[in-house]
Amino acid sequence: MQRRGPGLLLRDIERGEDPDVAAVVDTIAHNSPDILLLTGFDWDHGLAAARALEARLDAAGAGYPYLFARRPNSGLATGLDMDGDGRTGGPRDAQGFGWYAGQGAMVLLSRLPVRAAAARDFSAVRWRDFPGALLPEVDGHPFPSETALAAQRLSTTGHWDVPVTLPDGGALHLLCFYAGPPIFDGPEDRNGRRNHDEVAFWSAYLDGALPQPAPATPVVVLGNANLDPADGEGRRAAISDLLAHARLQDPAPASAGAAEAARLDDGVNAGQSGDPARDTADWSDTDGPGNLRVSYVLPDARLSVAGAGVVWPAKDDPLRRLIEGEDLPRHRLVWVDLEVPAR
Repeated sequence: MQRRGPGLLLRDIERGEDPDVAAVVDTIAHNSPDILLLTGFDWDHGLAAARALEARLDAAGAGYPYLFARRPNSGLATGLDMDGDGRTGGPRDAQGFGWYAGQGAMVLLSRLPVRAAAARDFSAVRWRDFPGALLPEVDGHPFPSETALAAQRLSTTGHWDVPVTLPDGGALHLLCFYAGPPIFDGPEDRNGRRNHDEVAFWSAYLDGALPQPAPATPVVVLGNANLDPADGEGRRAAISDLLAHARLQDPAPASAGAAEAARLDDGVNAGQSGDPARDTADWSDTDGPGNLRVSYVLPDARLSVAGAGVVWPAKDDPLRRLIEGEDLPRHRLVWVDLEVPAR
């Protein structure tokens, strides 16, 4: 749900001819979650693309009356050389990778009322201000420069604390994020270090290590960490700590399709130590790391989990059509059913 130019996603959604948009609509409509965070979704002023998608979903019987998104860091120009290649104005010179402002951002859709006025947006927090920040260096000097690091924000896309109103009138805080991948850098490990701190942000928030106190009411961490606790590249301690956090629980969503994919494509998946049934992204047909668990829904430990899974149908499942196709997203929908108080 991201394109190489502004406005193109809106065009593709409204035309109704794009197969990957149709697959996303079908997948969402079939599963029909009450709360949905889409990552890798182009942002625009007025949320025109998000509203167009919601109209398609509403026509499919799965409408969402509440939308939330804040301006992301992806594509946000800095005017500085942020990746150390000696040039400015490239997609890696933005606060978060992007060829244009808002490319590959995130949007929250909800059937529960969103308390937008009470939402916290941490996207402007500077990386160097994060406690214990793993800032990159080369030969003892800030990378790519002191000026760049002084301007660099922590969030590749954003970190949001968005409260929604439960049926009993209470609040559930959605801790949303979309971290950058821990690859595509050099020996300074700039992206690996930043990814670690983006994931570690929520642990620090829940631990009270940030200036803003975490809410006392229940929370759910949800988003794409781009980090697997057992396999692939990256500094895995960050996601391991988050999964084991005392305020959270890991429902360990799984699917038959992910386990099947690991067996059928054992070349790139061979040697992995994590449970393949828990994978959420399909990189088995590339030269990449193999299938990985990178997307998460981590409810508050005080909430009751009624079920969890990943929408990755096996080959003999009639719903396999939802994920098959040359241009369809590699990331699968992760879902968790929570029991909340009734009105």
